[in-house]
Amino acid sequence: MEIVIQKLKESDYLKMGIHDWPIWEKEISVFDWSCQEKEQFYLIEGELNIKTHEAEYKVLPGDYVICPKGLKCNWEITKYVKKHYHFVEE
Repeated sequence: MEIVIQKLKESDYLKMGIHDWPIWEKEISVFDWSCQEKEQFYLIEGELNIKTHEAEYKVLPGDYVICPKGLKCNWEITKYVKKHYHFVEE
């Protein structure tokens, strides 16, 4: 399963309504995560590494990330994280 990381144009950010998505915050930590639904998120601040069996992804402020449903991964938050998130039913 692959994670997608993109930089959005401001027009796409506004069109998707990301500013209105809920916010999640987390201090520096390491934990396992499993996506029960497809998750989209936009990193407002902080830094994290997401590790899967296939790859490792570095997520930085301004990144728009799509995590597929069923993804099992490990999150390593290296700088306090604040993100907008949205779950998508498939």
